[in-house]
Amino acid sequence: MTIPGDDKAPLAREVEFLKALVRVPSDNPPGDCAPHAEVAGQLLEELGFTVERHPVPEPFVKTYGMKSVVNLVVRERFGSGQGPVIALNAHGDVVPPGEGWTYDPYGAEERGGAIYGRGAAVSKSDFATYAFALLALKERPEDLDGTVELHFTYDEEAGGFVGPKWLIEHEITKPDFAISAGFSYAVVIAHNGCLHLEIVVRGKQAHAAMPETGADALEAANAILTAIYGERKRLYGITSATPGIGSPKITVGLISGGINTNVVPDRIVMRVDRRLTPEEDGLAVEAELAALIEQAVAGRPGIELECRRIILAEPLRTLPGTERLVEIVQKHATAVLGETPPATAVPLYTDARHYTAAGIPTILYGAGPRSILEANAHAADEHVRISDLKAATTVIEGTLRDLLAAK
Repeated sequence: MTIPGDDKAPLAREVEFLKALVRVPSDNPPGDCAPHAEVAGQLLEELGFTVERHPVPEPFVKTYGMKSVVNLVVRERFGSGQGPVIALNAHGDVVPPGEGWTYDPYGAEERGGAIYGRGAAVSKSDFATYAFALLALKERPEDLDGTVELHFTYDEEAGGFVGPKWLIEHEITKPDFAISAGFSYAVVIAHNGCLHLEIVVRGKQAHAAMPETGADALEAANAILTAIYGERKRLYGITSATPGIGSPKITVGLISGGINTNVVPDRIVMRVDRRLTPEEDGLAVEAELAALIEQAVAGRPGIELECRRIILAEPLRTLPGTERLVEIVQKHATAVLGETPPATAVPLYTDARHYTAAGIPTILYGAGPRSILEANAHAADEHVRISDLKAATTVIEGTLRDLLAAK
């Protein structure tokens, strides 16, 4: 697979680069993403980059419900290399297409100035944004000092634990700043965290004609649901001090169980989603929620309870040094877009949080419209406008030049 050569204008090459990435499925689940990483690595090498391939051992990949992960790292040193190390991180795994598409989800069709396909906006577009911004730096490297790294990872949809977290914990990278995939009309400085719990309620089955001879797991689960929805009301009364976040949220997203209509259920399984504000500590929230659930069924004869953590994603928090990233990005975005993107927070979570957890000032900024809804991200007919792709690439290039400006 190749993209047009140097005779093509940079934007045309960038568009073809993105289309080539969209045409290779990388759905997660099932999370068999090594084939996409191989294609992406080849495309990056065609641009003249040296690509490090960091495969994650299968047992670790399977722990997070995936099949294969190969993280890609590109390092470009400028000047003496004594300046800052800046990581640009985007993820190549995507949610499955689902139904309702009017375009081929893997067709990368260009229509009306936009590229359509799963991952076109989230976040294969920022593979292109970051790669071509770095390419522009290589073409004019004068007065630059430091290192830019591309971190192209493949498990954001599964939490980023074998992506950015893996690269940082295994000391494959140690950046001073990080910019992670985002959209063009906002600079994200914080976002929610997320706790997923699985609750297993065990009772004793019995004939429906004699329910008193069993222990009704569904009746106990109903008490838990009442407690959780009471907690939801309480959380609505809390407002995060971080603009854009709002209140903590809790949702019961999955329930299963029972044997038959005429049998007292002996086992009910529920999964709970608890969104954390940047002010909250995930472990403390987990302990409090587990205590609430246990209290709801305390004293019920024959009922046993198990709470198991599925995922704990701490929030993206604003660290000292973030303001410098924000100021520089806003300066260049204002010049390119004709408006200043606000520094804000969003009520979702990404794998960028692993950088801030390691003490690395991090923002989200990249190619995209004003909102996830506008891009149809995680929905049918996902797309990115070519004008936004071009603008974000220019903004990132300018930002890197300022950060790497030789003293």
